[in-house]
Amino acid sequence: MMSKNKKTTSNTYLAFGIGIGLPLGAVLGLTIFDNLAIGAGIGLVFGITVGTAIDSNKN
Repeated sequence: MMSKNKKTTSNTYLAFGIGIGLPLGAVLGLTIFDNLAIGAGIGLVFGITVGTAIDSNKN
């Protein structure tokens, strides 16, 4: 039961990171590169990185 909770928490932080990273990256991409797809890609990578980092710090 404990490992199941840990997995759910991990997915929550990852989803939170992606949820924040995608919109911010899209805005950044439109502002700097004038291209939504480039910014969304950068935001996705940033969101995954932040979500994984938060998960690592919680453990």
